Parts: sequence; C-alpha cells; structure tokens
Amino acid sequence: MKRIAAASYTSTRRNALPIVHETSAGGIIVSVQDHTAFVAVIARRNRGGRLEWCLPKGHLEGDETAEQAAVREISEETGIHGRVLRHLASIDYWFSGTDRRVHKVVHHFLLEALSGTLTTENDPDHEAEKVEWVQIDKVASRLAYPNERRIVAAARELLEGGRR
Repeated sequence: MKRIAAASYTSTRRNALPIVHETSAGGIIVSVQDHTAFVAVIARRNRGGRLEWCLPKGHLEGDETAEQAAVREISEETGIHGRVLRHLASIDYWFSGTDRRVHKVVHHFLLEALSGTLTTENDPDHEAEKVEWVQIDKVASRLAYPNERRIVAAARELLEGGRR
C-alpha cells in the first residue's frame, strides 16, 4: 500500500502549477561500538534513477508528530529501532514536477539506536535499496546532499561535546 502525503494545493496564478506542501521527518540514528559512533544511511534512487546515499526519512502519516514519524521511518528504512535524543535541524526546500511545485520541510532528529538489525525489508515503499553502518566521521563524504552533510556535522559536534 503506497503512502500518500498530506498535501494542500494552492495556486497564485491561473496558469501556474499548483503548489503542494509536504512534511517529512527522519535523521541520524547512532550506534556506538568500541568508542566509535556509526550512523545508519540508506541508498535510494533519485528522480533521475541514480542511486544516492542519504539519511532515512519519510512523510508523516495521519496525526503523527515529526518525532514519531522519524522513529517509524528510520525503523522501516534501516531495520534499527531507536529513541529521539533531540531535534537537529529542519530543511526547507522547493522542487518541481511535471504537474506541481512542491514546498517540502524535512525535520531531522538525532536518535540513539536501541535494537534491530540492518535491513531494508521492512520499507513499505521499497525506496531504500541498501543500508549500511558508516563511521560518523566518514558519513558526510558518502551523502549526496550538502544539507544532510551539515546535519551530520551538527550531530558530530553534539556527540563530541558530550565526551569532553
């Protein structure tokens, strides 16, 4: 069953594409092994069909809060269950499709891994094709999007500040 994002359509001009507002949540789930932090990242196809590594995330469902959606989406796309430690950042951007313009806001959280095994088998949309644990100091070079690299840097700063 495909999820449908909650959306509102508005248009400012008669011939303009309708505008759709979407909200998603996800983030960084961290597991510490032998004093080294690892982050679960996923690979999915972009709109052009190319495989890209990114942070797990997805649309809010029903009355979910952003935190609840982040926990669910990360679990579905990575197989790892976690708990939210804090909000890291929200990314706000626009993109266009053939029939609409989309204004998207993605809320990113820092989560502590509690249980689970890496797998993409539980992703109901089958968007995540691969999942891997990557050392936090190497994950930025793997990620496709500059905004997500900045979010990883913020998480690293928080985590390293906690060790001092």
